[in-house]
Amino acid sequence: MGNLIKVLTRDIDNNAGNFFLDFENAQPSEAERELWDQLCVVLKDARGILDDLQSYNGAGEVIREAIQHPSDEGLQEKSWGAVVPLVGKLKKFYEFSMRLETALHDLLRSLTSTRYTPTQHLEREQALAKQFAEILDFTLRFDELKMTNPAIQNDFSYYRRTLNRMRIKNVPAEGENEVNNELANRMSLFYAEATPMLKTLSDATLKFVSENKNLPLENTTDCLSTMASVCRVMLETPEYRSRFASEETASFCLRVMVGVIILYDYVNPAGAFVKSSKIDMKGCIKVLKDQPPNSVEGLLNALRYTTKHLNDETTSKQIKTMLQ
Repeated sequence: MGNLIKVLTRDIDNNAGNFFLDFENAQPSEAERELWDQLCVVLKDARGILDDLQSYNGAGEVIREAIQHPSDEGLQEKSWGAVVPLVGKLKKFYEFSMRLETALHDLLRSLTSTRYTPTQHLEREQALAKQFAEILDFTLRFDELKMTNPAIQNDFSYYRRTLNRMRIKNVPAEGENEVNNELANRMSLFYAEATPMLKTLSDATLKFVSENKNLPLENTTDCLSTMASVCRVMLETPEYRSRFASEETASFCLRVMVGVIILYDYVNPAGAFVKSSKIDMKGCIKVLKDQPPNSVEGLLNALRYTTKHLNDETTSKQIKTMLQ
């Protein structure tokens, strides 16, 4: 089946099979082409979003000066002039999260349909599976950059405080048309999250399940657990890992594995850490711990702090200890 090679005869639908999924070279079939083309546009824009976020320096210095000299109109205007275009960027990031939600729904609709098992979906729709992986990769990258950049929330808080003061004084505010009060409230909730894009995807997956009641829940959870198994096996098996043309592919697989674990933990009522989970959590955590520590601390933190069920009583002490 193209680049997806079954290397053991056991069935991954029962969480026991091993696959190599070629994340580097998977190409769409004719059946995938239409959705693949749509998602290519989203993923191209995702790269631009990451570039913009990476270069986001904030307006911290001019804001400090304006706050320290509240009666200096020149400094107030200067800080406002610096913040408005930055808030335009933050608006763009937030609006992209809504596009990502739509893209995820389209992907899940294809990858969880009842016409195939999760394994068959991966075998027949490798390019879409790769795009699902790329969305997860983007999500974890975005959130890691956001978490290490306090300027984002500082800038937005200053923008809102200043806008409120201008309203009270009936001063016309350039930039208000771009982000009105209702949008500002929604953006505030988005940026208040430690991992806003991951929260968007988790909520979107739950929404997909609730809106598709005719689709068995297992179709979605098995899709996620299968992806986690594929990534884990490729990472822990030297024979498969050696096929990666780039070491960056290993980092990509790690992020994707963590991303699908978190989504599974939200969608499966019992979570990812319970004994009956179809994800080998001990194996996945071991794979993470076997990497150079500095390279995976953000991913381990994602499992520690953004999952839903880690601290449940049903989570084994061994798993909790592994993540301490």
